[in-house]
Amino acid sequence: MAVPGIVAHLDLDAFYAAVEELENPELRAQPLVVGGDPRGRGVVATANYAARRFGIHSAMSAAEALRRCPQAVFVRPRHSLYREYSRNVWETVRGIVPTLEQTGADEGYLDVGEVADDFLAARVIAEAVQTAVRAATSLTCSLGVAPCKVVAKVASDARKPAGLVVVPPGREAAFLAPLAVRRLPGVGPKAEQRLAGAGIETIGALAALGDDDLKRLLPGTVGAMLRDRARGIDPRGLELGGERISISVENTFERDVADRERLHDELRGMAAEVAAALQRRGQVARTVTTKLRYADFSIRSRSTSLETGIDEAATIGDLACRLLDRGLRDRPGALRLVGVGVSGLADFRQLALETA
Repeated sequence: MAVPGIVAHLDLDAFYAAVEELENPELRAQPLVVGGDPRGRGVVATANYAARRFGIHSAMSAAEALRRCPQAVFVRPRHSLYREYSRNVWETVRGIVPTLEQTGADEGYLDVGEVADDFLAARVIAEAVQTAVRAATSLTCSLGVAPCKVVAKVASDARKPAGLVVVPPGREAAFLAPLAVRRLPGVGPKAEQRLAGAGIETIGALAALGDDDLKRLLPGTVGAMLRDRARGIDPRGLELGGERISISVENTFERDVADRERLHDELRGMAAEVAAALQRRGQVARTVTTKLRYADFSIRSRSTSLETGIDEAATIGDLACRLLDRGLRDRPGALRLVGVGVSGLADFRQLALETA
């Protein structure tokens, strides 16, 4: 019997860098940065753990990464290669936990309650997932297992790389409490700054805020949501759906990103994932949408519709980048999240019959 409230968050460790190390083992012993040109306006997409010891992180300028570690090796992202590895990972995971919500090429949530009777069994399932992923792809992944999404996500980051943290029911708030408030998903740089100004530096301190202080520091519904999450309360279920009327991929950055080149690279990588999903389903899409979330959590989206359906990564990527540029002309600013979606889906074979 499926058990509700056992969810795992899976996160592939330094995914892009790990793939590059597998393709070129000579890179394993060196600080490795995947991203743009350090002599231009390039941005770090990810870095291996050797490079992270120098303080290099995603969204940092590649020039700053080179300054911090002159001996680092820089490689450009190869999104088509990463998609192949990602596809193998998720096919492997579905063989153990059939129901999951993939939130990116390298992360997603698993409905472990579907295959585990309790949290002890859930740990065994999570270990089996790690073993299977490594056997199938030579990649390592970290997992957090908890009663809800937000705690599972924080737990998956607690013991990287190749970590496994299980937070049983009733321990959610205690697990989160000592952690820095920035570790809580949804707390951006501005919110962190406001909280720090009031002496709120840990998730436990945020959880203990009274209503008046919360409204003063984090007004609106966002504050209430973040306090709930700080208390280990997160009612969100996995986003599964039945008949899909749209396909989308989005990415939340560790730090807000303003660099247009980095944003375009991210959108083109997502467009490739969306196109691959369309092609697997034998579908085309007539509408492309780009989603932008700013540092203040406000969301803007821009869409364009076509007369004929498309499923090509390059076309979707071009349109997504144009929509991003249009959105940033309307409202400039650094972005916390970008996403690409397609809708107006139609079966390619049926479309061919109708237009024949």
